[in-house]
Amino acid sequence: MMAGMTPELLRLPPGPVDLTAVPTRAKPGFDGDKAAGKQALLDLGPELAERQERLFAAGTAGFRRSVLLVLQGMDTSGKGGTLRHTVGLMDPQGVRISSFKAPSEEERRHDFLWRIRRALPAPGLVGVFDRSHYEDVLIQRVRSLAPPEEIERRYGAINDFERELVDGGTVVLKCMLHISADEQKERLLARLDDPTKHWKYNPGDLDERALWPQYREAYEVALERTNTEHAPWYVVPADRKWYRNLAIGGLLHHALTSLDPQWPAADFDVEHERARLTGEEPVA
Repeated sequence: MMAGMTPELLRLPPGPVDLTAVPTRAKPGFDGDKAAGKQALLDLGPELAERQERLFAAGTAGFRRSVLLVLQGMDTSGKGGTLRHTVGLMDPQGVRISSFKAPSEEERRHDFLWRIRRALPAPGLVGVFDRSHYEDVLIQRVRSLAPPEEIERRYGAINDFERELVDGGTVVLKCMLHISADEQKERLLARLDDPTKHWKYNPGDLDERALWPQYREAYEVALERTNTEHAPWYVVPADRKWYRNLAIGGLLHHALTSLDPQWPAADFDVEHERARLTGEEPVA
């Protein structure tokens, strides 16, 4: 990450979680303004793309590592914006984006992780979950769509699942986009005020907004129960869209850098191929 912006500044500490005590407009590790933050993300873009391309190239040569970015947050917290402005800086051929809405009839016939496993990134890829398996301990808890004992089982199942992913070579990067109720209200109003954004507005969002305290509690429980050493949570202040995008970019850059994928060595005689192409004799 950039100087001053380290993953530790966003990493959720172990123990009980109180989201009301976590600022939503903070800028951990960055002292610039909006313009500087947007420029910093643009400056990061080429390096982020280069590291992602190295991962993709290495994957074609047997490198077994991958990255899974999990984006969770209340409505309007910016999952889509993060995809456009940050994930969009990388080469799409090496990125797989999956969005998990209400499960289909087929998906309901299986364990809640069945559809998640089908969307996991292959070696060499960056997978992105726009919402994720955490929906099954968030909305399902708030709306009582599953029995309490089943919700309780799922916390352990998620930890075991993520441990399996990490042991198999996947970096699991879990980001909770932390937005305030006031900021959500402003963003919903902006959708109503702009006819080009009416398609993004869902009247049902207000029904969910009415349950804000219950969702906050559900998030606090889920974050505490699944904030493990192998797959920790990062809480990203999301009231400032530009900081959210920059922070996620920095976390992705750090994850890709830690993997240190290398360009695959040629499996052919480079000089011979050069000679074939140019019609010149190869240098002895």
